[in-house]
Amino acid sequence: MVAARPLEAAVEDRYVDALLCELALRAEEFAGHSLATLYFGGGTPALLRPDSLSRLIQAVEAQFPRASGPPAFPPLEVTLELNPSTVERSHLPGFRQVGINRLSIGVQSFFDALLKTLGRAHRAREAHATLAAARQAGFDNLSLDLIFGVPGQTLSHWQDDLNTALEYAPEHISTYGLTIEEGTPYARGVERAILCLPAEEEVARMYEGVQQRLEQAGIPLYELSNFARPGFESRHNQRYWTGRPVLGLGVGAFSNWAPSEHLAYGGRRANLRDLSGYLTAVEARKSAEAAPLEALSSSQARLEAIFLALRTRQGLDINLFEARFGADPQALYSASISTLLAEGLLEETQTRMLRLTPRGRLLSDAVFEAFVD
Repeated sequence: MVAARPLEAAVEDRYVDALLCELALRAEEFAGHSLATLYFGGGTPALLRPDSLSRLIQAVEAQFPRASGPPAFPPLEVTLELNPSTVERSHLPGFRQVGINRLSIGVQSFFDALLKTLGRAHRAREAHATLAAARQAGFDNLSLDLIFGVPGQTLSHWQDDLNTALEYAPEHISTYGLTIEEGTPYARGVERAILCLPAEEEVARMYEGVQQRLEQAGIPLYELSNFARPGFESRHNQRYWTGRPVLGLGVGAFSNWAPSEHLAYGGRRANLRDLSGYLTAVEARKSAEAAPLEALSSSQARLEAIFLALRTRQGLDINLFEARFGADPQALYSASISTLLAEGLLEETQTRMLRLTPRGRLLSDAVFEAFVD
């Protein structure tokens, strides 16, 4: 087991300086936008010192005014991804002090054997210690990540993981089915019968079970993989799902551009994924983009709008889609939608919303493929 270690101060300071430099270089691209959410994610951002995160928060707030609203308007959501480790746990009081108000904790499982299979560095005792420490530090908005469909995992394991997670009364839970990508150690292990995946029926029962269990606990589904107590839905993730602008800074970061006179259907861009290349570019005051800005075509934008909306509990608003794209989705994709309605995978509400049925959630990949085919 490899334990998380503090970053070397010089390396950390250099990377934070580069992030601040990239922010200054790119702020003009998002001029006129206000600051709605701030998310520190990808890699191990919680290994940064609290004062480093403080520098970043202050710099972003200096570049972009906060979104405003009525007196009851929620405060700025500032999320930090955190792994259960001694180093990251020790930073919790400092993170709270500098303005982090939401934690996304990569628990994955409370069974050591499953954590080992997943290649995670932590063990269950560290997850328990981190969750307890987060509450002790004053965090009142916790999100836990859990994984199902892991080799060796049973329905009983999954039910126990959910029950253990609920003991900490989290405000948000994200659950992900394990996907096996070709060419990975997992794929080779499955091919050689070293790893035995749960049967598809078992995985389906796990997904159905999580919806029922969390609904009973007052944490209903609001997106296929995400569950939250009312008012604690991830505002940051909702920006991606609704196609709103997002400025991504750092290695491998993604940015979204909203539709404009130059980008009829919006656009997106990704940064370089290697640290050396990123630092070299930014320190030379050059772009760290991995490829030029990709302008979405009308067909790409339509499909993304459908896929992202159908992932949410609310579903696809037919009126809004028609206003944006000039056509009813049922006219553009009449054969696909008619078939999915007939098969009971989609339903249309009286308020002109298209949404997945409970069975459609189980077979969501097939639903999305129907639009492409």
